[in-house]
Amino acid sequence: MRNLFDEIASAHQQLRPQVRVTPLERSVLLSQQLGCELYLKCDHLQHTGSFKFRGASNKLRLLSNEQRQQGVIAASTGNHGQAIALAGKLMGGNVTVYAPESAATIKLDTIRALGGRVELVPGDALNAELVGEKAAREQHKTYISPYNDAEVIAGQGTCGMEMVEQQPDLDAVFIAVGGGGYIAGIGTVLKKLSPKTQIVACWPENATSMYSALEAGHIHPVEEQDTLSDGTAGGVEPDAITFPLCQQVIDRKVLVSEEEIKRAMRMIATSDRWIIEGAAGVALAAACKLAPEFQGKKVAVVLCGKNIVLEKYLKAIGNN
Repeated sequence: MRNLFDEIASAHQQLRPQVRVTPLERSVLLSQQLGCELYLKCDHLQHTGSFKFRGASNKLRLLSNEQRQQGVIAASTGNHGQAIALAGKLMGGNVTVYAPESAATIKLDTIRALGGRVELVPGDALNAELVGEKAAREQHKTYISPYNDAEVIAGQGTCGMEMVEQQPDLDAVFIAVGGGGYIAGIGTVLKKLSPKTQIVACWPENATSMYSALEAGHIHPVEEQDTLSDGTAGGVEPDAITFPLCQQVIDRKVLVSEEEIKRAMRMIATSDRWIIEGAAGVALAAACKLAPEFQGKKVAVVLCGKNIVLEKYLKAIGNN
């Protein structure tokens, strides 16, 4: 049986210095405004602008040279694809990324600039995952899921190892959830090394695939709406290993509206001068929503990424 914590601990040591240790910074103004000691885990400062580089790097380092040269296939709306492309470039692997046709052009252009090849697929992110996985089987290449892979999850979990080292007595951590790999990795670490820390899972009201699965007790199709949090949008694979992991590590679930996400993105631009993408705004919005329950407590908000199209960002933070 795999020991996920041990795999995370190994990745935490083996991935340096390729994967950055990102800062955990106390936000002076947000702490004052919310009445708690609020820390920002700045994973938007990771290479490629999101936490995804952690999992991508760990997965590729564990492949053989032959597997990397034969080629890997990923599916992504942008962040995972960028991360796989850069990791492949650094480690000498050929990368193809299957992406939904609706994916942001700037993210797809970045994947290509990093040496990855892009294949566009009609439909949503889940369909891109299913098509990409089928292509990998047919072409005898390694498929790298954005979340449904233990070695990817182990890489994402290195963020949790860093947080324990940086601030070992956190009362709660707020993490946006898509497929569940990020919170599964971080949660596995915190349950082992800081069991008092409450793991708060955060979703936009418009995209609740994993939330709905957890509420129902099984994975099922969920109709999602457009959301600023495109990084967490899309369905969950029927056999996702993240589902039981999320059941084990998540202590609390929170939904936030699109207006609350926009407000959070504006707040952090003002208070800490950070540009963040919608998924990071989800975690901060949830922390703002629950702040009355954490007065005087130490809480961390994980800023998972900053990759947002400029026009979309300006519209989100504008006074509308």
